[in-house]
Order: sequence, then C-alpha cells, then structure tokens
Amino acid sequence: MSEPVIEIVNVLSIAGADPTGGAGIQADLKAIAANGGYGMAAVTALVAQNTCGVRDVHVPPTDFLAAQLAAVSDDVRIDAVKVGMLGTPEVITTVAEWLERTRPPVVVIDPVMVAASGDRLLGAEAEAALQRILPLADLITPNLPELAVIAGAPVAETWDAMLEQAGAVAAQHGVRVLAKGGHLAGPSSPDALVDPSGGVVAFAGARIATGNSHGTGCSLSSAVATRIARGADWATGVGAARAWLRESLQASDALDVGQGSGPLHHFAGLWSRGAVDGAGGTASDIRAEWWDGIAEVRAATDALPFITRLADGSLPREAFLAYVAQDSLYLGEYARVLARLSTLAPDPAAQRFWLHAAQGALIGELELHRDRLDGAPIGAPSPTTTGYTNHLVASCSDEYAVAAAAALPCFWMYSDIGTRLFRGELGERACDPEHPYAEWIAAYDDAAFAADTESAIALVTELAAAARPDLRERMWGAFRISAEWEHDFFRQTAVDGAGSARSADREHLVPVS
Repeated sequence: MSEPVIEIVNVLSIAGADPTGGAGIQADLKAIAANGGYGMAAVTALVAQNTCGVRDVHVPPTDFLAAQLAAVSDDVRIDAVKVGMLGTPEVITTVAEWLERTRPPVVVIDPVMVAASGDRLLGAEAEAALQRILPLADLITPNLPELAVIAGAPVAETWDAMLEQAGAVAAQHGVRVLAKGGHLAGPSSPDALVDPSGGVVAFAGARIATGNSHGTGCSLSSAVATRIARGADWATGVGAARAWLRESLQASDALDVGQGSGPLHHFAGLWSRGAVDGAGGTASDIRAEWWDGIAEVRAATDALPFITRLADGSLPREAFLAYVAQDSLYLGEYARVLARLSTLAPDPAAQRFWLHAAQGALIGELELHRDRLDGAPIGAPSPTTTGYTNHLVASCSDEYAVAAAAALPCFWMYSDIGTRLFRGELGERACDPEHPYAEWIAAYDDAAFAADTESAIALVTELAAAARPDLRERMWGAFRISAEWEHDFFRQTAVDGAGSARSADREHLVPVS
C-alpha cells in the first residue's frame, strides 16, 4: 500500500504569548492557518503586553517547557517548527536540546533579540547561547539590528552591507538567512534570501504605509515554515509568504485593535478570496514582478537595430516609414480592442479609461502616423502585425482582466522606450535638435500619454492583486506574450549593414490562442 498523501501539514510554534493576539504564538497560529497548515504551540514565556508595549514577562520553568515539547512530539507528526522568543540561556538550551533529539524536517528561527525601539531583549549570556541554536535551523529571519548582533557588526545601512552580513552569518552557521530590509532608509523594503554557499535571491517591495506592524516578524517566519512544509522550495516559499504578509499588512487598517502599533490582518486574503493559496501581494509588488519578468525581452528590444539606429539617426527613411505604416495598421485594430475592453470593464471608471485610450489610439493613427506617411501607400498588415492584433483580439474572449493585461505592454514598453529615447538614455544623438527624426522623438515627451500609461499599469496591477491564482497566472501569460509581440513589432523591419530595410517577420515563439 502506498503512503498516504499529507495534505495538511502540522507546524509547531515555540514562542512567547501575546494576549492581544498580534504577535507571539497567537500570531504564529494565525499565520500557519492562513498559509495552509495546522498550528500547534509550546509557550516559552507569558507576556503581559498590548499594542503600546510590554508590561511584564513570566518565564515558566524550563522543565515545563520540556514537558510541553515532549508531549507534542511524542504524539503528533511535526512537519515544521518555528522558533520565536526564547528569552533566557536556560530556555534556549532546552529548545536546542529538543531540536537535536527530534530533528524536525523544517526549522525556522526568528531570532527575537532587538525590539522595534532598538532595545536589546537578550542579555549577553542569552545572546551567546543563541549562537548555539542557529546551526540547528534551516532558515533564520533576522531584522537588521538582529543580523548585526549575530554578525558582531554595526547595523547595516545599505543593501550591500546587509548582503555582506547575511552572507557571513550564513557561512559561519551553515544556515539560510532571510535578511529583512525594513530598517533600510528609502521608499523600498527589500529582503534577501542568502544561502551558505553565497547564493542570493532578492525580493523587492515598496514600503507599505501603515502603522500596524506588530507581529510581522513572528508572522512571516511562521508563514515561511508552513510554505516549506507544504513542499515549496525556499525561494518560492519565501516569496509566497512575503506576498501573503504584504497583503495582510496592506489590509491591516481594516482592523481596530489597540491604540498603538496594531497587528496585520492575517486572514484578509482568505476572507476575500475564500482560498488559502490566494495569489497575494500588492499592486506595487506585481508591477515590479511583471516588469522584472520581461527584463530579457526589454533588453533584447533595446538592442534591436531598428531601435539603436533610430536613436543614433542612421535609420533609413524607408525603414522608418515601413514601421510607421505597420504601426498605423496596428493602432486601428488596437483601438478596437480598447473599445472592446471598455464594454467588458465592470465599473464606470475603467470603462471611461479604455474608451479614452481607444480614442487616443485612433487620433495617433489618423493625425500622427498618416501625416508622416505623407500619402505613401500603407499596404497590408504584416504577419507580425496580424499575429499581435490576433493575440489581443483572442484575449478579449477570456476574462476582462486577461484582456486588460494583454493590452498593457503596448502602453508600458512603448512609453518606456520612447521616454528613454527622448532623454538620450538610448544614445545622446537622440537629443540633437538636428536629428532626422527629432519631431518623432519629441512626440514621445507626451505628459498625457505618460499619465495614461500610469493609469493602465495601476488598473491592471490592481486587478492582478485582487485576482485568484489561476486568473493572475493567465493575466501574466497574456502580458508576457504581448511583451514578446512588442519586441517582434520593432524587429519586423530589420536594417542590414548597408542601411537597407528588409522584412524580418517570423513566426512568434509563443503559441497564440
């Protein structure tokens, strides 16, 4: 008989208690449940605290802690352990000895050492004892002050300094380190997963404006332990846990708990989507993830002869006109797709935006492109133009959000290339008023189109943030294919070494359905 499939993992939290429910084992149990596990808890300390601060701490005898741990492990399969507040050398030793005996398959340690105020929470002996337990972990999740204590260095103030300290700690203790960059200055709050061999996985994220950050470290470490126990690899597990945490932080203002630093809304995604494995993440997260996800496509587009020779002014006139003719044909069909999006949109604001964008595409075709062709024949759409527009039309037969995602690269990549071209970032020659295509390049400096691009990005990424996982995956797929078509559209009129234009149409790499 085959072994039964483990569908719900058992995750044990070893930590202190928070009677307000925002941190400690109470937060751990919520985070475990929200990420698909069954939570258990062994209490290391009873803490009298609220959202404004800690009033008193009672540490039960370590014999009682050992009894709790033995009672759980003697009876229950433990798939992962999260270790939080330990507090004293005796407690640390008790937990370390239990970990050495039981060897749980996944151990995540959140080294609670420094308070948000910067106060040290452990004495020198306890800090020394903690160094013993770190090698028993698969992952530790320090904030920057805690990382500095473990590394024996000043608190890192830059990304590079954070990576250097995390790498040193990972190598010294043979443990993965999730270095949390929330203490770094600036609008971003990036994290880094560093392994003992020096490998680094970076996680970007805009700083979330909220006063409710109580228990974020407890919750994140518990979420990661649960995701790994459920079978995710470390990068995927950390990414999923961070997406859940950021979504829960962004929704925290919906709660009314206390007068100080409130808790995150652990079940925001679960309650809104009715599913544990919601995609999670904020619109800003998705913006960064999708833009980074097409980095290779964007780099390949920048390197195309059509783009480089447009920038330096050596693009043959026939190649430029061939591009304008195809773009004119494309915009006519694109306007129809945008108009269709207006009919699919579920709310008046989105309907107005897409209708406005459709009008803009038609104006661009009639006033900008046809004027530059100066009566030259437009001809028939190329296979690339037809393939691209067919992909957009086909996307409209899926859900509205998928169609909107498919339409986004035409805004985003075109605006990005045009803006950098106008600024001279693709070649200083493009800024020369005597450039042969100066008028065309100047047209890229259009505040209205830049605003529309930002509106399109916000609209689509907000749709993706609220989408269930399967829908978001289809949105990403449609977006990625459109990005590749954008590359192909610029590629279709290649320029040979002699400066002549030639067709470079090809069959698209990704099947269009």
